[in-house]
Amino acid sequence: MNGTPRLRSAFSPPPGSGQKPKNDNATASGSWSPRAPLPNPAISISNGSEPAIPISVIDAPTQRLYVTFFYLGLTVWRLADYFSLVTDETDSLWLFMKWVAIDSVFLYGLPALKIPWLKWSSSTITTIFVAHAMLNAVLMFRIPIPIGSWLLAVVKLVYDRELAISEIHVKPGSILHNSSLILGKQIIHILPEGSAMLNPDQKPFCLSPARNSVILPLRVNQTSPILLELLRIDLDTNLNETISIKGKELRKLVRQAKKALPANSNSSPWLLELPVKDQGLYRLQKVVDESKLEVRRRPSHALVVQCPSALVKAAPRHKCKGDLSDFHLEVKGTPPFKVKYRKTVNTEENHVVLSIHPDNKVSTHEPADTIASLNLNDQVNPDFSRARTHTSNIPLNESMGIAGSWQYLVDEVHDSFGNFVNYSSRTTETSPFKLKGESRPEQMFDVHERPKAGLDGYSSQRPLKLPLGKTGVLPVWLISTDADEPESLGHELTYSFAPQEQMEDAVQRQVGIHGKKTGFQVSEPGLYTLKAVSSEYCTGEILEPSSCLLQNPQHPDMTFTAENIPDTCAGNSIGLLVDLHLIGTPPFRISYFSHREGSESIQNIIDTNSLQKRLELRPTQAGHYTYEFLQISDAIYKDPRSLANKQLILEQDVKPPASAWFRYGRPKKSCIDDPVSFDVEFSGEGPWDLEYEIAHNGQRKKIEVKDIVESTCEITTDALRSGGDYSLILTSVTDRSGCKALLEHERKIEVSFQKPKVSFGHLDDKRSILALEGKDISLPLRLQGKPPWTVSYRNLALPEAQEMDVVIHQNNDQLIVNKEGTYEIVSLRDASCPGLVDASQGKFQVQWIPRPGLSAVQSSLVENVAGKFIKKGVCEGDEDSTDIVFTGTAPYTVEYNLKKSKPHRGLHSLRSQKLTAGFSRSAFKMETSEPGLYEYEFSKLGDGSYSHSASTYSALTVQQEVYSRPSARFSDVGKTYKYCKEEEMGDEVIPITFTGLPPFHLEIEIRHHANTKPETIEIPHINERQYDLRIPHRKLAIGTHAVTLRKVSDAHNCQKKMDFDAPYVHVSVADTPTINTLEEQTDFCVGDRISYTLSGTPPFKVFYTFQNIERKASLATTTFKRIAEKPGEFRITGISDQRSTEDCKVKTDITKIIHEMPSVRISKGKTSIVDIHEGGEAEIFFEFGGTPPFQFTYKRSTNPKGKGKTPEILETKSDISYEYTKTVRASDEGIYEVISIKDKYCAFSTHKSQGKSGQKLLTY
Repeated sequence: MNGTPRLRSAFSPPPGSGQKPKNDNATASGSWSPRAPLPNPAISISNGSEPAIPISVIDAPTQRLYVTFFYLGLTVWRLADYFSLVTDETDSLWLFMKWVAIDSVFLYGLPALKIPWLKWSSSTITTIFVAHAMLNAVLMFRIPIPIGSWLLAVVKLVYDRELAISEIHVKPGSILHNSSLILGKQIIHILPEGSAMLNPDQKPFCLSPARNSVILPLRVNQTSPILLELLRIDLDTNLNETISIKGKELRKLVRQAKKALPANSNSSPWLLELPVKDQGLYRLQKVVDESKLEVRRRPSHALVVQCPSALVKAAPRHKCKGDLSDFHLEVKGTPPFKVKYRKTVNTEENHVVLSIHPDNKVSTHEPADTIASLNLNDQVNPDFSRARTHTSNIPLNESMGIAGSWQYLVDEVHDSFGNFVNYSSRTTETSPFKLKGESRPEQMFDVHERPKAGLDGYSSQRPLKLPLGKTGVLPVWLISTDADEPESLGHELTYSFAPQEQMEDAVQRQVGIHGKKTGFQVSEPGLYTLKAVSSEYCTGEILEPSSCLLQNPQHPDMTFTAENIPDTCAGNSIGLLVDLHLIGTPPFRISYFSHREGSESIQNIIDTNSLQKRLELRPTQAGHYTYEFLQISDAIYKDPRSLANKQLILEQDVKPPASAWFRYGRPKKSCIDDPVSFDVEFSGEGPWDLEYEIAHNGQRKKIEVKDIVESTCEITTDALRSGGDYSLILTSVTDRSGCKALLEHERKIEVSFQKPKVSFGHLDDKRSILALEGKDISLPLRLQGKPPWTVSYRNLALPEAQEMDVVIHQNNDQLIVNKEGTYEIVSLRDASCPGLVDASQGKFQVQWIPRPGLSAVQSSLVENVAGKFIKKGVCEGDEDSTDIVFTGTAPYTVEYNLKKSKPHRGLHSLRSQKLTAGFSRSAFKMETSEPGLYEYEFSKLGDGSYSHSASTYSALTVQQEVYSRPSARFSDVGKTYKYCKEEEMGDEVIPITFTGLPPFHLEIEIRHHANTKPETIEIPHINERQYDLRIPHRKLAIGTHAVTLRKVSDAHNCQKKMDFDAPYVHVSVADTPTINTLEEQTDFCVGDRISYTLSGTPPFKVFYTFQNIERKASLATTTFKRIAEKPGEFRITGISDQRSTEDCKVKTDITKIIHEMPSVRISKGKTSIVDIHEGGEAEIFFEFGGTPPFQFTYKRSTNPKGKGKTPEILETKSDISYEYTKTVRASDEGIYEVISIKDKYCAFSTHKSQGKSGQKLLTY
């Protein structure tokens, strides 16, 4: 290292140190000549500078060390004389002269030794000698010097701390010069005209497998960029990626943008098309133009997410009318979604828009609101959870009430940002937010009509009549079958047959039928009733009429009676009146021959629709006439039947009577088992005798009514016990003269075969329905009889079950209801007759799909008290749970609010949470981590069928109290309890504070300082939380005791054991001290010093409250001084000294108000940069803290262009605000900062004036 070169400014090595100089020609001053030769590397020292003691004997450093030891010896001797002077009062002058002489010899003799580095100049020696002489004078003449004050000042420079009111040491400088009182600044830049904006139209963008890239538009105005930087933030990981576009790639984009501009529009903005292939949030981070300056960027972004898509989960194709569609649509993308799909039923097309709002997602579908909700302006921690891809399963479940072809086609799927997929488009869209779907989601259904069958042309009122022994077809018609089903499609028909002789013994049969107009073979007489019909896919319904009676009528036959037609009542006959009495089914055809003697026979045909036919034979010529009836046929037996064997022959020799007729000419209809009345009018001379007959089913009953006086008479039949057609025939009338006139007037009576009947039909093959609550329900009615019908019904579930009437006009109609219950048909009446209600089919049950319900399982631990479930309380930290039971349709969704109540604070909400349960019973974990009264309010409940309904759902409330583990503590831990002179009894009270539920059981330990064995005391039945412990005198001895709490338990059986190092208390006495304030004012500012003087015996304890916290300060002097570090009320409440205890402390009330320093913030306390155009304005937002009014001063300074340059203050303005905020508009460029603030009480400034802090208390 000796050869290391040194600079010219370096110290020369001391002689004798062993370092070899590089030049032998060293001057006396140690400089070296560069031209000097180096003949000898040995050390060369001139004779004049050689030490008195050769270096070869004692080297130079050792010589300096000896001199130092000698000087230290003189210093010790000097100090010894100083201390002897203080104790022995020796003569000061002699000692002063002594040490002046010693110092002069030592200092002036030291250069003679020529020790290197100690060869000082004469001026230096003289200066050192004068300093030693002054030191000798101070010491020997005991001149006082404030060394302590000097040391204290030095310590304060290094460690400047003061005790604050909160009894903590604080730096006054941090309080007096609190830079946080004035925060923030706003920098206003006036930007050039050029600008760039990404995605100026704020369009949405998305990527999909069919589109792997999108074009982001960048609008560039009045500048030519040479560098673009895009910041991409990944939506899933929040990681940043910077994309740089420059060079050839950027020039290519610029050329394309220029080509896209129209002619003569060079000043128009360019639109650069930036291709991207990754999802994320894109921001324009940097744009550099040709002048290598950054171009102004307008705040904007472009969000690229996954394109929405839809997928149909297929369901079985064949359905029946009234079935549910029951299929799902899977939508993937960024929720909430909007799905447009097309539902085509046969040829009718409907477009449906479905909005989908999954849980925990935004509930609106406006793109702007959704993008704004992402908090994209948060540069530190943006939230992209709403922009991530989610998948939702949407059930499409609707009733298919129309038969035919159903087709569901998804047309478009929109996401929350405005992106959508158009599946109906056949060409690729160029729009960045409209995409072509790869495959179109589709679901097809073939909905088949439920077959309906009924009898065609026949009913219980119109029986089918067949000749005896013949087979016929009972016609059946099918309606509402599918239009495209072939005629050969088979149906299965079920019917019952009851023989005519034994109607109770009915049997069921099945037969296959084909076509819409069909039937089945029948031959046996009896009652045929259709029961059921079904097709290949669906069960059907039987419509009315469904019953038909098959009859085999008797063969047609006849008899007759004949009488002469007299010229007068007693004259000769002028013809014959022949009454034909017919048996069979009208109409009849009768053939007979008429023959006059001597002439040819003539065949005559008689057609009649009645069972009685009067034939008046009035020949035009006299003679002997013969009439022979030959054949007869009716409606059933078409083949004529010969009457030759009956010899129905009339003979006559051709040789104004009484009369009667019906008043009204209309036939009558009657109910079965009812009589029928007719009005008959007479002509001739009364009284009259009337004969008439009633014919039915081939039987005739003759009735005679005599002595009819009035010309109008009412005749009434007996009750008509069987149904069918009756004929009432007037046969003859006899007047007073006794002349009998034959009559042939007939009236038909239609008697119903059965009473009108009503029953409920089937809905999906049952007489019950399960529907959503409040929905209108159509109950099918099946009626027999003649319309219209009046149906009375009632709802058995209603309290009074009041009957209601409805008028029905069709055999198969519907009853509209909208209430739950069992509907019972009470009575029926058709157009003419009261009817019967089918007891087995007269009720229809309407049930609502149960709404979801929620209840807690009651047990010995859970009770229902006034509608709330009270769970037995547990101790803090114990595990507990409650079973809850759901009713309804799984899955269940329930929302609950957890509220916690603390004493004197009421209930406050902790959290709201949503739970989903797949089973009807679930265990709910209770919160026991902290004590308090917990209330779980299950406020919302939904299930698979119903969403939450506030009108029907009553919230379930479960309460449980979590008991805090009891605790016991001394009110003043570590306090020494002493006896007071005046209040001896009060000094033995140790206050203990309990938490928990009384009564408490306490165990304490008392240890005497002179006895190592502690004594334990148990105190039971403590009924208060604040307990004054009185230790019995027998448990105390002279000296100091340590009292420790060991264990405590409360009424909840919750127990807590204390640690072995738990806090303890001790016990002394005194007179009362005093305290006085040194300042008269009451109001102070933060940073001010508050001083008091104390009187008494130190040490003192000062008790005071600050910020509603009781505090205590211990003092060894009679001055109590604190710096105010926080705002609040500073109140001295008591004082004690060495001879007094805290219980014997003097109570005082000295109050000082400490006000907070006023504060001001610009731009929320941060540095904000606002770019404006020339002539524009920016708002400067000031926020104040303190007590209004506020006076503040702010400055505008230049923005330094380089590092290290100081901003130049351009202007300073003052303003005043009577509110806590104020907005000032500025249009000049610069840095705006507040330099001073003043409120009602205090002021603060960032500048110092006259060496003092810039804050002070103000007086108004």
